[in-house]
Amino acid sequence: MDVLYEIWGSVMRNKMRTLATGIAVASGLFLMIVLQGAGNGIIHTFNRNQSGFSFDALHVWGGWTSLPFDGMERGRRIVLDHRDEGMVNLRFPNETKGVTSIISQSGLTASYGTEYLAGVELEGIHPRYAEMSALKVIQGRMIHELDVSERRKVLLMSEKREKELAPRGKSLLNEYLLIDGKYFRVVGIYEDDQMSSQTTLYTPYTTVQTLYGKGTAIDELMISGKGLDTEEKNESFEFRLRQGLGSIHSFHPEDQSAVWIWNQARDNEMMNRASSILQVSLWVLGMLTLLSGVVGVSNIMLIAVKERTREFGIRKALGATPWNIIRMIIFESIIITGIFGYIGMFAGVAFCSYMDASVGNRTLDFGVDKMQYFVDPTVDITTCLWATLVMIVSGAVAGFFPAHKASRVKPIEALRA
Repeated sequence: MDVLYEIWGSVMRNKMRTLATGIAVASGLFLMIVLQGAGNGIIHTFNRNQSGFSFDALHVWGGWTSLPFDGMERGRRIVLDHRDEGMVNLRFPNETKGVTSIISQSGLTASYGTEYLAGVELEGIHPRYAEMSALKVIQGRMIHELDVSERRKVLLMSEKREKELAPRGKSLLNEYLLIDGKYFRVVGIYEDDQMSSQTTLYTPYTTVQTLYGKGTAIDELMISGKGLDTEEKNESFEFRLRQGLGSIHSFHPEDQSAVWIWNQARDNEMMNRASSILQVSLWVLGMLTLLSGVVGVSNIMLIAVKERTREFGIRKALGATPWNIIRMIIFESIIITGIFGYIGMFAGVAFCSYMDASVGNRTLDFGVDKMQYFVDPTVDITTCLWATLVMIVSGAVAGFFPAHKASRVKPIEALRA
């Protein structure tokens, strides 16, 4: 208790010095927490807008050849067909979990009563598409094999488009939409993702194939990869996939334009790497900010010890031990750091909450597309408490060295100061 009285007396005698120390501590913690909150808002934005994506999927589309091959000129149109799915199953059984063909018809208009949607794309799929693409049906059911075999005119639509066609909140499940002069029954509603306009309506593969005379041609080949967890494996798989497709459609295996490949696994790896770099950068900046606060505490404590050299000499002359002096200075440093550290922590948490309420979880509307940004720019309370504890411990360490120096001063030398 005597130590606390002595510390209180020292603080009251040196209000400006104490305030300067406190500002260094509080501002360091405040800036660190705000930086972490802003960084979390960016990282959460990535994660939120990637929801609903399957990150082991590869999408393949036909293109135009850019290299001559086997006596044929460049500029040929490559159209994928049913043979490509069989080739993938035959050549890559250990690197793929599944493969499916997709065909589509775009530029259609869908209507229900007096409401309509223009620019609709009708996409023909197989039942396994849902698992491979992470398509989540929230009402009704997915397309079945029986739908495919019987060429049924059934379809899935997004919840957003359902609301547009039924603005009064009526469910369109089991209702009929008129598309291009043909009636389709809605058997399922799927969940919207955060990045796409979701104008696609899904129907059985054979239905689109029959209604629009697609024959054996396909618009997209979707492959679910397995074990493609490194850049080298992805590059090797893509090269061998081009070789296999080139052997069927007669184009050079190094022709990047003959087929277009979108590898979501590679994109996911890049996003994870960017997210990790951002997190590390924020922690480095945060620790440097804390370090600046610690340096400020250390410098001010050095000045305080120098100012009180005569006082320490008198204390030692009256019988104070080196430990009494060290304890008093360290306790003073811990108390000042702890009080102002918690002030900085609460200020940082409050500012993050303000960011969340004012600019967090907003939506960018691009007309047909919408995207959420700055999602949940807050910091976990455990992180805040650990940062405050680190600052308090650092403050104790910062106070120890000038305290140790002061405890070694001889009384006679201190009294001459």
